[in-house]
Amino acid sequence: MATRWTERDVPDQSGRTVVITGANSGLGYETARIFARHGAEVVLACRDLRKAGEARTRILAESRSAAVHLLQLDLASQNSVRQAAERLDRDHPRVDLLINNAGALIRRRDTTEDGFERTFATNHLGAFAFTGLILPRLLERPGSRVVTVSSVGHRRGVMQFDDLQFARGYHSNRAYFQSKLANLLFAYELQRRLAAAGAATISVAAHHGNARTAFGGDQLPIRVVTDPRLRLFTSWLLQDPETSALALVRAAVEPGVTGGEYYGPDGRNEWTGHPIRVESIPASYDLAAQQRLWKVSEQLTGVTYPLGRLTRT
Repeated sequence: MATRWTERDVPDQSGRTVVITGANSGLGYETARIFARHGAEVVLACRDLRKAGEARTRILAESRSAAVHLLQLDLASQNSVRQAAERLDRDHPRVDLLINNAGALIRRRDTTEDGFERTFATNHLGAFAFTGLILPRLLERPGSRVVTVSSVGHRRGVMQFDDLQFARGYHSNRAYFQSKLANLLFAYELQRRLAAAGAATISVAAHHGNARTAFGGDQLPIRVVTDPRLRLFTSWLLQDPETSALALVRAAVEPGVTGGEYYGPDGRNEWTGHPIRVESIPASYDLAAQQRLWKVSEQLTGVTYPLGRLTRT
């Protein structure tokens, strides 16, 4: 039986800077904590700076010599995304890794200040714009990576290109599953464009299975399965956040990872377990859908990627 990939397999990250969105709690926090333990300079890109500061304090209590910085970033706001990219460019001229982890499951339809449906804005459009705006920093670093976090829920996702923002009948789960499929379409199309441009940066994807976190905790089924009193009966369905975070970390640091790969847990239905390379549904590899989503995302955000100026090496 192959050896399971664990934190012991994480190479030394000294000298590398990793930006993690949504890093103040849950999977993002556990990912940041692992990177700090292994010597990386960590940027916690979060909407709530107070919570991000508390997360930083907890990380530093464990890894006293770590370099942990805060970056205010609300992915649901295109203005915030642009301001965050400018601050990152000013304060952190070197970026080796971007982990697009932040996400939301919005129970009732809501629109952002930009007029976008909030789930689509947070889970896809914000990540698309932020990645594009900081990509020049990543392109300067050989071996740099963009890791986009999807979900097992992408399997139930359908791209409603005629109504991406659910203006005609909103359902929270359908909106979330569509956004997680969009994450994969984006990650794969980004890799295709990076490769075509001869970039040394790669794009990969990961999912964490089912983690015992507060994410989506306002929904009754999630409240039930995360109840600590039922842990003995739900261990096959849910696992601790630190183990779940390993899929994100492996996608970001494993030397053998190549662009366009997807990592997730090795257990039943990929709900729990240690990270391995996995496959997403056929719809996620649809080239026409990838290109269509990319074009729509450019139009909605006004962000275009600086890849045409690169030459093959």
